[in-house]
Amino acid sequence: MNLLDRITTEPGKCGGRPCIRGYRMRISDILDLIAAGATREEILEDYAFLEPEDITAALTYAARQMDHLVLATAA
Repeated sequence: MNLLDRITTEPGKCGGRPCIRGYRMRISDILDLIAAGATREEILEDYAFLEPEDITAALTYAARQMDHLVLATAA
């Protein structure tokens, strides 16, 4: 399985925001937990349906969303 195949979007689920494997766990939820200081182990313990690769997929997805070309126009 490609790591990013773990990221799903469904129009009727979580407002169409990217989630982990069809669960109602948004990528932003995982990022918020990490930003708040939660470790991978704590996240996996609190959310038993998650797998270690899900956290890696969320981080990879977020990193790729930030890595895009920004075009500036002349003022």
